[in-house]
Amino acid sequence: MSSAPHAPDLVIRNGTIIDGSGDEAYSADLAIGGGKITAIGQNLPKGGEEIDATGRIVTPGFVDVHTHYDAQVTWSNRINPSSWNGVSTVMIGNCGVGFAPCKPDQRDKLVELMEGVEDIPEPVLSEGLPWNWETFGDYMDALDGKPFDLDVVAQVPHAALRVYVMGDRGVAREAATAEDRAEMARLAAEGIAAGALGFSTSRTINHRTVAGAYTPTLGAAEQELLEISKAVGDTGMGWLQVITDFDDPVAEMAILRRMAKTSRRPMTITVLQRDKRPELWRDTMADIAEANAAGAQIFGQVLTRPTGVMLGFEISLNPFMACPAWREIADLPHTEKIAHLQQPEFRARILAERQEDHLMRTRVTQWDRIFPLGDPPDYEPAADKSVAARAAREGRSAEEVGYDLLLENDGKTILYRPLSNYAYGDLETVSDMMQHPNSLIGLGDGGAHVGVLTDASAFTYMLTHWTRDRVRGEKLSLPWAIKRLSHDNAAAIGLNDRGLLAVGKKADINVIDYDNLKIRPPEVLYDLPSGGKRMVQRTVGYDANIVTGQIVYRHGEPTDALPGRLVRGART
Repeated sequence: MSSAPHAPDLVIRNGTIIDGSGDEAYSADLAIGGGKITAIGQNLPKGGEEIDATGRIVTPGFVDVHTHYDAQVTWSNRINPSSWNGVSTVMIGNCGVGFAPCKPDQRDKLVELMEGVEDIPEPVLSEGLPWNWETFGDYMDALDGKPFDLDVVAQVPHAALRVYVMGDRGVAREAATAEDRAEMARLAAEGIAAGALGFSTSRTINHRTVAGAYTPTLGAAEQELLEISKAVGDTGMGWLQVITDFDDPVAEMAILRRMAKTSRRPMTITVLQRDKRPELWRDTMADIAEANAAGAQIFGQVLTRPTGVMLGFEISLNPFMACPAWREIADLPHTEKIAHLQQPEFRARILAERQEDHLMRTRVTQWDRIFPLGDPPDYEPAADKSVAARAAREGRSAEEVGYDLLLENDGKTILYRPLSNYAYGDLETVSDMMQHPNSLIGLGDGGAHVGVLTDASAFTYMLTHWTRDRVRGEKLSLPWAIKRLSHDNAAAIGLNDRGLLAVGKKADINVIDYDNLKIRPPEVLYDLPSGGKRMVQRTVGYDANIVTGQIVYRHGEPTDALPGRLVRGART
């Protein structure tokens, strides 16, 4: 047992320690002083404050490597919903999108891109962003010293670099000149030197502006990617984060391997199961394993549940959104919309209408793949729970059943449409993904897609579903799950001062009522700048969330403490 030389600031007593190493749980007290863990053992000296953790598990704070709080961190001190889910460190700047660097006359371009890619309404961004920066270093300076309820680390986004250096040519996805490439590489390295822990890029057609224009980085030439990768590698810090479609898997993986080799830095690649090619992800992970055996360090980043969208009359998508009748009322306040939708004549009209063409129409009307979400939310629903199956049992059309379900709870009921990771109708594929030795847990997208999904709770879902509640397949070890959410992610991005409960480590800690831990159904808040709305999920069962030794939440309620800060660079 280690001991502290002075009375600790805080002692957590009688808890079950799950330390993030993957080792078995054990009973001990834990002392904190000066923002660090000072002792773990029995009969520790009395602390200035004490928490009785009898019947509770005590874990490291979780590290979420894939969020999009790039805007929220500029206007808010509370980075929820991630901070409601045991997360004590978030990484922003993913998928090649962000707000720095940015010249004043380019701001609308980055706002349009973020509005489309990450579903954050333009008025929210236009009113909320202070724009007290131009360079990436300026952006970091703007965040530096600002208090948060968790720590924030950043990445340099490729789309912002392209627009900053190339202007309209970058937006139009023209080929970069030698001078363009050199300047982007220089700025990427400058961002890493300013404290970023990565460089991110997007190569997927799914990332578009609201007007439908592709992200500026789609189709960027390999030479551009290699020159930036080399510049990042020459700093000796940071990783490369990539999302791509793998439409030509062999050629794409070859490019990514050359980027990893050129940079000599770790790389993470989004890995999802696609319905049309449900086994492609296994080929991708096999390619990653082969690359790593040859000396690379590549991780497939995976989610703990399906990637999907929520459907409802109060949020961005619903199965009737392509009906002319819906478009007549779409911009009304929620209560007025529901008043129309409850009228028998309006109901009959909208159910009879032929839907117009819409990008998401086929996805949000496939009733055999749409499910009531429920309370607690069910992210592994069986086929007989679909709206289509229920309609067949009731002898009604799926449209009628779906419409009536969505009107329940004053029109706030939400239906769930899994899109990726659910090709076979269960989560066995996700189980395989998570247990692959070259995968990391991420992709929660906190801060983004605020009108269509809320997957920051996927970290809590790892504990509730995968280690305790699952009935449609095997459960996973709780110590293993804690390790995946804390130590493994922290180590991958170079934050080796956290992710473990050990003497000398940063005191980012969760005290969890594991037996009663649960995720609440999604709800809509109107708390963004300009009154913008977002969908969130609350949790129950986190007795205390501790960041840098200070309690930031007690039983889900915020304290006055905001010890979180921007973290610049790696930590040993």
